[in-house]
Amino acid sequence: MGEGFEVFWSPSAIRDLDDILDYVATSRGADAAERLYSSIVQRVSTLSRGPNRARVVPELKDVGIRDYRELILAPYRIPFRLSGKVVAVLGVFDGRRELSELLLKRALDPLPFE
Repeated sequence: MGEGFEVFWSPSAIRDLDDILDYVATSRGADAAERLYSSIVQRVSTLSRGPNRARVVPELKDVGIRDYRELILAPYRIPFRLSGKVVAVLGVFDGRRELSELLLKRALDPLPFE
């Protein structure tokens, strides 16, 4: 079996996750926020063993950008980009929102490790 991938959280993704957790803690309590945090971090950690299994982000695919994939942890979408052996998590979004413009902007932003 080959080497794994390093998972890198972009500053934007960390902010997104913090904002979601703050909202959940306020609306449903600290325990719910802690469970959500654990679920998201655990799910993202699986990218170190096979990021190519995730689907291509449909909104980006529709405009010819196929380098971005995403995990789904309903209702959240976690887009990422694979660069060599690094998986760059670009954000954590509530999938019930219209995300086309935001996903495109994040896909075009340079990442700090590049």
